[in-house]
Amino acid sequence: MAIKVKAVERLQYVGKYAGQYRYVLQAEMYNRLDDAKVIEEAALRSGMRKSVITAAWNVIGEVIKAWATEGHSVALPGLGTMRFGVRATSVASVSEVGSSLITCRRIIFVPGKDIKDELLSTSFNITCYDKDGKIVKQVVSDDVKVQDEAVEPDDNSGQQGGGDTGDGEDTL
Repeated sequence: MAIKVKAVERLQYVGKYAGQYRYVLQAEMYNRLDDAKVIEEAALRSGMRKSVITAAWNVIGEVIKAWATEGHSVALPGLGTMRFGVRATSVASVSEVGSSLITCRRIIFVPGKDIKDELLSTSFNITCYDKDGKIVKQVVSDDVKVQDEAVEPDDNSGQQGGGDTGDGEDTL
């Protein structure tokens, strides 16, 4: 298995490389798999009937939604955990606290060790495009697991209170 990445030659408008063409990497977008396709594959891999998988899929979705809206961090089998959170502005006085401070409702996913290890051991197929859209090079990585820091760190997964998110707002 490999993740498809494209490197597109683009003119940089700001920063250190302003005015220069540079190759910018981004993951290629895949099609979204709908529920029916996932259920069909799960039935095939498990040997269970689609109706049973469908019923379980729907109920598990409802349970995750119910528990997450009650404030729980919910396990997603083989993937990690998810929870709801918010971004909000801070105020100096308790009398100013209200829901109007919330600027963004968030879904926070914290990947588990197994899925991080899977990502670290996955190779990349990189297709390079020049500024005219012509393919100029293809690269297949032979990467091996380098270090845990090679996967983006968790998003303050253990944090309970507020904290600076780096975007001028506080996370509550």
